[in-house]
Amino acid sequence: MANGADAIWITLQLSKDNIPVLYRPADLKELTNKSGKVSDYTAQQLAQVDASVNYNEKHNIQPKSASRIGIPTLDDVLKAFPTTTFYLDIKSPDANPVAFAKALQKTLEASTKGEENRLGRTRVYSTEDKYLNALDKVNEASDKSEKIKRFESRNTTRTELANIVMDHKCQLPDDNKERWYGLELHREVEVVEKYSLGEGRSKTILSWDKEAVDCFRKNTNAHIIFFGINTPKDYKKAKELGANGVMVDSPSQFKKIVHDNK
Repeated sequence: MANGADAIWITLQLSKDNIPVLYRPADLKELTNKSGKVSDYTAQQLAQVDASVNYNEKHNIQPKSASRIGIPTLDDVLKAFPTTTFYLDIKSPDANPVAFAKALQKTLEASTKGEENRLGRTRVYSTEDKYLNALDKVNEASDKSEKIKRFESRNTTRTELANIVMDHKCQLPDDNKERWYGLELHREVEVVEKYSLGEGRSKTILSWDKEAVDCFRKNTNAHIIFFGINTPKDYKKAKELGANGVMVDSPSQFKKIVHDNK
């Protein structure tokens, strides 16, 4: 936040006792002093692991005796940053989608004193449609002001982009329903061409262009976030295309790029 980020992207998994926690890899051994899946441990147990081991080794840091950084819950983070906007990326490899949706709803409806409304400052993303579909089911029973906000399906976004860029077909709705799309500015994809006697496969780069952005913006309430923007060239392109936001790996390094491109 000190480097000018407007929102923070965090990755969520579900603990053994159905509490959303912040962790990205599939196995705890990747970043902590424990091993196994996040779902093998309760949130309280995850808070006691040492999640700084990998970072300390990578940066040659000798931690102070008894110092430890555990895995926090989403609730902990929202309380610690009461006005910050968060994008919540669900990456739980084995969680029940409905259980995750209900756990997320419980956390996001529990704004505490001094916090901005959690539902108003969060938006959910997932590469797996099953989690987004489960959120839709939970939202059906909620009032409009209490619905969990989410991005559009990644599969839908990628398919529509491919149709526009490769076939010049724009089939997106032109209503004014609020929709948020998130995808890489440039994405390697595999093109499959069907023949009568087989098929051909080739890899290509799928990139956003003005035609694609114009199609997505047929809906005047569309928001587009580009991922993987880490160079001055890509940032300049994102600005030219009118992106609503970009996701970067390092806000501290990106701060200079933004300053130089004002």
